[in-house]
Order: sequence, then structure tokens, then C-alpha cells
Amino acid sequence: MCDKPLPLSEDEYRNAFGLNNPTDKRAEKALECALEIRKFEIGLYWERAKYFWALIASSFAGYFALRSAKFDDPNEKAFVVLIVACVGFVASVAWFYVNRGSKYWQENWENHVSMLEDSIMGPLYKTTLSRPTDNKYSAMSKFISGPLPMSVSKINQIVSLFVICIWLILILQHLGLHFPTNSIPINAKTMIVAFTLGTCGVIRWSGRTNPRNHRHYARKRSGQIVP
Repeated sequence: MCDKPLPLSEDEYRNAFGLNNPTDKRAEKALECALEIRKFEIGLYWERAKYFWALIASSFAGYFALRSAKFDDPNEKAFVVLIVACVGFVASVAWFYVNRGSKYWQENWENHVSMLEDSIMGPLYKTTLSRPTDNKYSAMSKFISGPLPMSVSKINQIVSLFVICIWLILILQHLGLHFPTNSIPINAKTMIVAFTLGTCGVIRWSGRTNPRNHRHYARKRSGQIVP
């Protein structure tokens, strides 16, 4: 039975990596490793994203291809289409949680960099430089073409949640809310459009990078060989 990781205070963390000893080289090596693993995690993040995008796009293509295909038995067609929709739903749920898992480990190494960098190279990672907020820039630059502190990983998570909801709607349609596309009532169309616009609003306002000071918990797992 594994014990829970032990919580660490800031002093214990600093002692563990030799930050309180100017001659100790562990912090320098740890920072180098943290930066390298963070870079590796970001690369894995996008590799996973491409894998799930391909899987989900294939599911959508298969779903709509089957919807327009001709079957001798309508019940068989509905069953096969439902299977494809369920595959797309599961893939989207997996993508959502993979995004969150990737974000967890990426933040882990970012937090290590944040803690280790000060005494070695200064607060480079924690310091951001941005345009001044004055009237020198046009409205086009300020609201459309200019930079914005958005979190790519947060946006990806919101999009994956949106795709989950789309698959859920398609599944519910086949289970009991079936109606031809050309006869969808106005209120259902309005709900779908409102849901879509609401998701875009969530991306805009909840997808921003957190500008506040970061506070994080430190825990250390132990490793041992069971006799």
C-alpha cells in the first residue's frame, strides 16, 4: 500500500534543492532539467492534441457519412450511427481529460522553474513584458490584431468540452430526440446557436492567462523497493 506524498514547506523545498547554499549546484541542475522537461511536455501536449483531433475528425466524418448512407434496415443504420457517435463522445472525453492531465504536469514543471530560477538566472520566467496601455495603438491593434494574454491550454480544454457537448446532443437525438434536420424547431436551433456563442464567450473571458501571483503546494513522493 502506497503512502500519500508528504507535503513540503518552502524552506524544506529550498533545502531539498540546495537553494539556501550558494555553493550547491543542485538547483542549477534542477532548473536545467525542469526547463527541458517542460519543453518536452509541451511537445507531447501538441502530439496528443493532433492524435485526438484526427480521431474525432474521423468520427465526425464517419457519423455524417453514415447519416447520408442507405441501409436496407433503418434500425441497423440508427444503431451503427449511434456507435460512431459514442466513439466520438468517448474520444472527446478522453481528449478533455488528457488536456487537463497535460496541463497538470506542464504546470508542475513551470512551478519548479518559478521556484528555482531566481538565484540562478533571475525571475525570467515570472517576468512578462507587454505593450503599454495607452492610446498610441489603434482600436484594430488593441482588439483584433494585437497580442492578448490567452492560455492556449485553457482554450483547448474549453473546445474539447464543447465537442463533448456536441456529441452528447447527437447521441440524445438518436436515443429519444430524433427529428429530421429540416424540421428542427426554432427553439432547438436557438439553443444550439446560444450554446455555441456562449462557448465562444467562455473562450474569450475564461481562456486568459492567469496574471496573478502563483501560489502552489509542494509534495514529495518517496520511492522504495518492497521487500
